[in-house]
Amino acid sequence: MYFDFDYWWRVVRHTWGLRQWHGRTRMLLRLLLVVPLLSLFHAICFLLDYVLFWRLWTQRVERPVFIVGHGRSGTTLMHRLMSADGERFSYFLYWEMFFPSLLQKKAIRGMGWLDERLFGSFLHGKLKAWDDKTFGPYRHMHYMSLWSAEEDCFAMAASFVSQQWSLEIPMMDVVDFFHLDQMPGKRRRWMHHYRELVKRQLLLNGGNKVHLSKNPVMSGWVDALIETFPDARIVVMMRDPTECIPSCLKLVESAWQGKGWGPADYERSLDMLTETSFESFDNPRRVLASHPETPQCVVDYRDLTGAPRETLHAVYQALGMSVTGEFDQWLLAQAEREKKHNSKFEYSLGEFRLTRAEIRQRLADFYDIYQWDSATTDDEDKPNA
Repeated sequence: MYFDFDYWWRVVRHTWGLRQWHGRTRMLLRLLLVVPLLSLFHAICFLLDYVLFWRLWTQRVERPVFIVGHGRSGTTLMHRLMSADGERFSYFLYWEMFFPSLLQKKAIRGMGWLDERLFGSFLHGKLKAWDDKTFGPYRHMHYMSLWSAEEDCFAMAASFVSQQWSLEIPMMDVVDFFHLDQMPGKRRRWMHHYRELVKRQLLLNGGNKVHLSKNPVMSGWVDALIETFPDARIVVMMRDPTECIPSCLKLVESAWQGKGWGPADYERSLDMLTETSFESFDNPRRVLASHPETPQCVVDYRDLTGAPRETLHAVYQALGMSVTGEFDQWLLAQAEREKKHNSKFEYSLGEFRLTRAEIRQRLADFYDIYQWDSATTDDEDKPNA
């Protein structure tokens, strides 16, 4: 199993230098003790997968679907709608991402089977209560649950390839998980490991389904995805950047503040995240324009929330798939509910050093294409000092 020693050591050195941070000792213990021991355990199980599950040697990853786009642009909604087509798609559940090995996942599913039959789902009930207590207060920002479909990059956490480290400590100038298309050295190793994870997940779910992925961070991985999976299909979510950029910035800022970091601690990282926001629009378009042979579809967030059933039909057609009658009935039943979809976690640009005029200037081509014309006030355009 792959482990990024380079990034691990960078984080260790950076944490060592944070002598005034109250969480320094705990984080160093986690990095120097917990992470290596867990990674060794995962590596052993990863190796045993090929010994215990012979089908893994021949498991193929065919025509996977990747949903990318700026955070808060509707990637989660699109993923949730498509993942309801369960007879077609395989995807990672959140709890499964903590256990990269096929052996681990099958063992935990086996324990769940025993819990249901021998203990009346007692353990499941305890986990459900913990799940609601842990994630419930934050579901207005982003719905999370141990049993919900989640971002694929979380599955790479055991290899120390996870943007979560940048949410623990504001250090986007230390480790970069976005620009994989521009990182030839890491690109090959990361994508080989990611392919191994996908193979295991497919086999776990029967071996004959299509992998379905969503991750805003993968907006910087599009070329690497196409190189690794030549028959990949790409869905790009598109939303007015004056709506999704401040929402995403505030979400990450809230995570840092929740860890006790102040504005001076995360100012540089927030600036770098702002730059990445622009690249989340530019990179998928640039890469896909150079790969016209790749089945691809750009989805306007307004279309997805205004006409979800019709939009899903258009996406399936663009990707060379057909909508089954059963899935179409589900979409029909969901249509009115999804039309009311609205994030309760929206923030104005006035909270950040970024103006509407700057966004319009830097993403002018996108405004010409999508005709975004959000109502605004003078206060919303006024950046903080």
